[in-house]
Parts: sequence; C-alpha cells; structure tokens
Amino acid sequence: MISLPVYSQQGAEVGSYEFDPAEIASSVNKQLLHDVVVMYEANRRVGTSATKSRGMVQGSTKKMYRQKGTGNARAGSRRSPIRVGGGRTFAKTTKDWSYRLPKKAIRLATRMALLSKFQDGQVKIVDSLEIAVPKTKEVTAFMSVLGLDPAKTLLAIESYDVNILKSSRNISGFMVTPAAGLNAYDLLHQRMLVVTRGALDSLRDKA
Repeated sequence: MISLPVYSQQGAEVGSYEFDPAEIASSVNKQLLHDVVVMYEANRRVGTSATKSRGMVQGSTKKMYRQKGTGNARAGSRRSPIRVGGGRTFAKTTKDWSYRLPKKAIRLATRMALLSKFQDGQVKIVDSLEIAVPKTKEVTAFMSVLGLDPAKTLLAIESYDVNILKSSRNISGFMVTPAAGLNAYDLLHQRMLVVTRGALDSLRDKA
C-alpha cells in the first residue's frame, strides 16, 4: 500500500491518501516507456526541412554552349548541381515522421509512468484547487507553499478548468492537464507531479 499526505490549497496537511499501486499498474516496463517517449518525440517533429533539386531551381534548361570547339569542358544547363546557384544533388524533401503505437500500449505506458512517479516519491496530492478568476499569482503562490519549482512541475486536475489553465499559461515550463489528457511523455518530462484527489480517483477508476 502507498500512503501519501494530502495538502490543502494553502499548503496545510489535511489528511492522507492510501491506495494499492497494483490498481494503476503491476510493474514498470522501461522499454515500453522508452518506445512511447520516442513516439511522442517523433510526432513532435515538423519535417518541413527541404532543399531544391536541379529541377526546382530557376534557370533555363538550355545547354550553356556547344559541346565541342570552344576549348572548355562540356557543360549542361545552369541548373547543374556543380554550378553556383544550381540545385542540390540529393535534395532534401519534406517528411512526415509521425507514427502511432497500439492504443493499449500507450495507455499502459501512461499508467506505468504514473506508477514510477509514486515509486520515486515525486508526487504531491492536494485536496482541491479552485481559482475564482484567472490570476497567475494564485498558481505561483500555490506552488510556493508546496515548495515546488513550477518549471519542473505537472499539475493534473480532475476536469477542464478554464480559470486554472489561464492562470498557468504565463508560467514558463509549467504544465497543466485534465486527468483524461494525462500521458506518459508529460509525466516523464516533468520532475514533480501535483495531482488533485479527484483527478487521482479518476485515474484509478480508469485503470
């Protein structure tokens, strides 16, 4: 069993949270986590790098001068890759790097990444988080009382909350996601996880 203290929005300890880690995942498979992280990184690649081949650059395709009798080496068009302003011999083309692993593997990796956070002691549970109007100061004060660096923290909330999201978007590096949108990449990217009691209940139910 895992037992962790539960904190209020003001940073005071208001109780504890106990659960069986097997409810989330039976173990942590590092190879699966690696494969899923590589997939997310590949899907983030834009793939728009490109150069022009000899058929794409501007210029005439006419032979520059006759083949024989000039004393010069034979030459083709100005688009030739050996000439300044010509096309590249092996031109780069745009490429789509994205791919998908099976849905079951991705979901399992998310649960494993979550389990690894609990095993490494990188989780803080809060009873609830409520922000009446969007204010960045509310979130920074909340992080401060918990003693966390926002740039290295992921906040998981029970459901979409526009006030929390708007209050967090100006904090560099700070990440906020509803429990339904949690993924292995975000969990492993950020050092600390702050999760509300309701979000953790939701994650356990889905697992």
